[in-house]
Amino acid sequence: MTPTEAPVGRLLVCPTPIGNLEDITLRTLRELGDADVIACEDTRRTRILLERYEIQTRLLSLHEHNEAARARELVSRIARGETVALVSDAGMPLISDPGYELLRGALRAELPVEVLPGPSAVLTALVASGLSASSWRFVGFLPRARAERRSIFAEATETVIAFESPRRLAATLAELAELDPERPVAVCRELTKIHEEVSRGTAADLAGKFAAQEARGEIVLLCGPAEAGGASREQALETLRELVAAGARARPAATALARLTGLKANELYRGLVGTDK
Repeated sequence: MTPTEAPVGRLLVCPTPIGNLEDITLRTLRELGDADVIACEDTRRTRILLERYEIQTRLLSLHEHNEAARARELVSRIARGETVALVSDAGMPLISDPGYELLRGALRAELPVEVLPGPSAVLTALVASGLSASSWRFVGFLPRARAERRSIFAEATETVIAFESPRRLAATLAELAELDPERPVAVCRELTKIHEEVSRGTAADLAGKFAAQEARGEIVLLCGPAEAGGASREQALETLRELVAAGARARPAATALARLTGLKANELYRGLVGTDK
């Protein structure tokens, strides 16, 4: 290295187990041990993993409340030649977890970035669900607004994968059953852990099950695609009313729902304003 050359480190994006601590690659263990510092969502959670494999690398917290400032600090360290490993509490970092600011900062600075393969709750749940994996969409955590949730499900021309709170699961399944009681659904709970459970059935079946049984633990909810033409006029009108109540313009919303349901946009609009004959 010449005197004018500055050392350049790298950012390593490292997936960690989603439950079972044995679900980690040999490469990830080696890189975590060799890194100068590990940026993690919760130092307490990550320390459990490191102690299991006798890794002594220093930990720094990186979460939603300090991400902007911490990202700038870590990008500077990478530019000075350090290797920074990024992990989340479980699975692939950045998938509904912090880390995006650090990744973008490293890319803007044209610093090396490596993404290691590893565990993912999304893909594990997709395969375990038994639903179609030929076309799917991950939507992260489901929105709290009812109209937004129903819009996501109404647009399901592919398998939809979402994270859901166990406290809201029963209500969400009830909404799905109202929209389409025969829609194929799966609830994956505590994947790879001791109490792992995968429940498969129709929306009506699982709505009944979880109405009587409180869900616990980490939940991945999967919803199969709607059958072509399966949405009724009444269901589409109810969704249209909720979209308009949430602030959507009536005619564009009716047009979008018409494309998704096979119904006529004018018919939906007339039904909304009460002028259908």
